[in-house]
Amino acid sequence: MKPLKTAILGCGGFAKRHAQVLQQLSSQVELVACCDRNAWKAQELSAQYSAGQAQVFTHHSEMLESTDLDILIICLPPYGHTDEVEHATRRGLHLLMEKPIALSREKAWQMVEASEKAGIKTQVGFMYRFGEALEYLRTLDSGPIGLFSARYFCNALHAPWWRDKEKSGGQLVEQVIHMFDLMRYLMGEPCTVYAKQANLFHQQTPGYTAEDVSATICTLPNGSIGVVYASNGAIPGQWIKDFRLVAQNLTAEFGDTNQAQFYFTAQPGVPSQTIQSSRDLYLAQMQDLIQAIRTNGPTRTPLREGAKSLELALAARQSAESGVEVRLA
Repeated sequence: MKPLKTAILGCGGFAKRHAQVLQQLSSQVELVACCDRNAWKAQELSAQYSAGQAQVFTHHSEMLESTDLDILIICLPPYGHTDEVEHATRRGLHLLMEKPIALSREKAWQMVEASEKAGIKTQVGFMYRFGEALEYLRTLDSGPIGLFSARYFCNALHAPWWRDKEKSGGQLVEQVIHMFDLMRYLMGEPCTVYAKQANLFHQQTPGYTAEDVSATICTLPNGSIGVVYASNGAIPGQWIKDFRLVAQNLTAEFGDTNQAQFYFTAQPGVPSQTIQSSRDLYLAQMQDLIQAIRTNGPTRTPLREGAKSLELALAARQSAESGVEVRLA
């Protein structure tokens, strides 16, 4: 089979990670176009990952209209989304899209509607769903999960747009959404969410309006509870994204979705199980998309899942801003 012709829209840091994956899968996918409003970024990506063979564009409309493509990888910041998804779906292109897919519920579901109407394959960049330890958990008879707790700790100024809550959505929407997505993936859909958040450590930092501490509690219809807490004031240079869960038949402690310790509690004397993996999650999510395209099967994280996880993050932000619990549809 011929490699699937692929373009990258938005040529920042995450674009380079996806371009590395395309190089690893060069027999299956080919980088043929790079697009960024800053031409030098697109040129740099093309030079580094396609020996300058990928065409360079500064507007997605021109690229989508003039280039023969199969896949579009969208690495735009949250505020940068316009009509690129709708335009790509009209061209019948399959999508891999970084999270969050939008900053509003309305925009997210417009994207879902357009992609599903077009019948294309889509994948949202919730790569933690592909962790080997997480996959192992889903093979076990854990029984219902009663408690899920996760933290997202870092300490960085990030890009100027990230610090601006109106452009990024804040830490909850732009980063912690990963942990909300894992909670949904493992437990199902929450029915209520209550959150608190504040900017405690960056009040004197110009342009920093995002929260840097937050705590969110979600409940599910069966009474199960999910707790997610986060900070951008933790240990500099470290990114801590771990979680724990207590289910009817086991307790699990995840250092990340590739590393976990499982304790089997339904019967006494059952030895614990350790999973330690170095699986490349970005590679796994692209392979999943390629397989879905080749076989006309489903992807693990279609745009619909991206919209649902965004809804949960936005509901948590709404609760924190209003001071009241939000009930989800």
